[in-house]
Amino acid sequence: MQEKIAFGPVPSRRLGQSLGVNNIPPKICSYSCVYCQIGRTARMLIRRERFYDPDEIAAAVRLRVEELRKEGEPLDYLTFVPDGEPTLDINIGREIELLKPLGVKIAVITNSSLMWDPDVREALLKADWISIKLDAASEGIWRRIDRPHGALKLEAIYEGIKAFSAEFEGTLATETMLVRGLNDGREEIERIADLLATISPDVSYISIPTRPPAERWVEPPEEENINMAYQIFLKKGVKAEYLIGYEGNAFASTGDAREDLLSITAVHPMREDAVDELLKKTGSGWEIVDGLIEEEALMELEYEGRRFYMRRLSGIRRGM
Repeated sequence: MQEKIAFGPVPSRRLGQSLGVNNIPPKICSYSCVYCQIGRTARMLIRRERFYDPDEIAAAVRLRVEELRKEGEPLDYLTFVPDGEPTLDINIGREIELLKPLGVKIAVITNSSLMWDPDVREALLKADWISIKLDAASEGIWRRIDRPHGALKLEAIYEGIKAFSAEFEGTLATETMLVRGLNDGREEIERIADLLATISPDVSYISIPTRPPAERWVEPPEEENINMAYQIFLKKGVKAEYLIGYEGNAFASTGDAREDLLSITAVHPMREDAVDELLKKTGSGWEIVDGLIEEEALMELEYEGRRFYMRRLSGIRRGM
């Protein structure tokens, strides 16, 4: 249970050393984004449910935090970043409350699809850092890139985001994933920037696909388009930052290379050099990776000229 719920910590481009909290089974989500690193959504859902017992989640995270403190490993955040949309968990507010006594800041990375729900907004107010997704401002582009559940309404989502931003006292970040040929044109970027200006986030990240996506045709924009987005955001009064670099290889190790690989790559695909460093930490060799691939527990992928490793998850079909 601990390995399923608590993973890492992994180096985060936004949060330093982040211990992941996986509160949703794979892959249950309200979106099926074309660029998702976990693959296509196996079960589309917008009705919130109970997936795990909150006390079991808290116990798993508490045990991992205690292990890290004994090992002297740094830890900056406990981050709800599961195999699906974290706010589909009807108990996420209670889980945040149970983790607060650990004295580590709590973050939630959400696709923002349920922000129209007052109960979701109330639960997220308990966190210290929230990241919300804003990939598109136009209905057609939103449906092409995020591929939302059919019952979702874009306008209702944005009204919920605005209501949340007016009340949230923590750090509010947004992330806009740019995909070549979908949302990287000037007109759509202008519209996104206009929406961001009404929310006034602490920072708005402009990101691009850096890991193997759900659909193989997904490509990052040209550098000129990325720079254009940055300049437009600034012109609209939005504090923008690039989020296009590699996180690094500072993965913490439990000492068991096999279990480390399976737990981390279930949610966070690892680049080849990161796997190599993790193996060296435990005095292990590549025969562990080869064995996991042979068992079909791990898969090898290539993207943008680099090799990645990802745990195979049942019920998920990757793009061809």
